[in-house]
Amino acid sequence: MENVVYVLDADDASRQFVVQLLIASGYETFDFKSAEAFLSSPIVDHPSCLILELTIPGNDGFYVIDALKERGCTVPILVLTENGSIPMCVRAMKAGARDFLTKPVEPHQLLNVVKDVLSDATKDFLEQQKFFELCQNYQALTRREKEIFELTINGLQNKQIASELGISEITVKVHRRRVMDKMKVRTLADLVHAAGSLQIGKSRCPPRKPY
Repeated sequence: MENVVYVLDADDASRQFVVQLLIASGYETFDFKSAEAFLSSPIVDHPSCLILELTIPGNDGFYVIDALKERGCTVPILVLTENGSIPMCVRAMKAGARDFLTKPVEPHQLLNVVKDVLSDATKDFLEQQKFFELCQNYQALTRREKEIFELTINGLQNKQIASELGISEITVKVHRRRVMDKMKVRTLADLVHAAGSLQIGKSRCPPRKPY
């Protein structure tokens, strides 16, 4: 799975230093000089991170962080800035930055942090993908299949489900098999685990947000 790094910095020399370092290390990299340019570009649906200079002209880095939050975009942010003051660091971390580095930065230090941030981003991305696949599987169930799903994970046997719904036990078995097939699980334990992930009975699957 290809990792993507975005670099937002108005300073050409600083931005190109970071971009060349990342490209040499095998990362696909996109760079921007302004908040407007970055925010008008799509975020790829892959594990990624943003290296952000906070002190950019016009709309600053905090504006970018807030704008991404409003969009529901969860791309992790690594701050790399000339302003390394403690108040700035505290503000950035409270705003949601994953890490905070100051310029000039040692190449190996920056690459190590990027590697760690992208490793976490990849794990989060794969978990999100798995969750939405479960949602899609659940949404493919018919109303009757959802009823049998919920009764099954609550511990009812086929005979009890049949009595509860006023249908035959054979019909319950057919629906239950379809539930297992559509949810792509093999055992009752797997079905219960899927139900726990989806919080069946507590909430329903939300619409997918942009990554």
